[in-house]
Amino acid sequence: MNRFEDNYFIEKVLSGDVSAYSSLVDRHKDMAYSIAFKVLRIQEDAEEVAQDAFLKAYQNLVNFKHEAKFSTWLFRIVYNTAISRTRKKRPDFSPIDERTMGNLTEDDIYENLDRMSDEEQQKRVSVAIDRLPEDESAIVTLFYMEDNSIDDISEITGLSKSNVKVKLFRIRKKLAAELHRSLVSEMIV
Repeated sequence: MNRFEDNYFIEKVLSGDVSAYSSLVDRHKDMAYSIAFKVLRIQEDAEEVAQDAFLKAYQNLVNFKHEAKFSTWLFRIVYNTAISRTRKKRPDFSPIDERTMGNLTEDDIYENLDRMSDEEQQKRVSVAIDRLPEDESAIVTLFYMEDNSIDDISEITGLSKSNVKVKLFRIRKKLAAELHRSLVSEMIV
């Protein structure tokens, strides 16, 4: 999405053409929903949070300073709204035990994954991502699936760039541990 096109629609909205905001919504609704869903994991809640975020963005559009891309600014609103929602209503999830991450060899995991079909690999990685805490699931999705940069993720989440890098490193280890656990349990059965 072109930053300049977003700015064009923002200027139209700010000059009174309220209908121009629908173009911004259309351009960014899928990613907004995706971020909200990765945090909340409930379709209806994700849709509601995405709508709330678009409303908040519209109401605060005059405060948008153009220092970052509009999409980054919007996705930060989505992310913060979704995180706020999780604080109100904590879903149950199974945390991944970090103690099991120390003795893993990633080569073993990749070797076993290489033997699977692409579809099976994607399924296992998806399941592993779903087991992560909400904020980690959102970060890994933003980076790997939505191709956002470290800078963009830092803007969206409010974390420092170095913190995003550290979190991505730890998340990769957790995913490796979860994939390893999945493969080992399959071999035992």
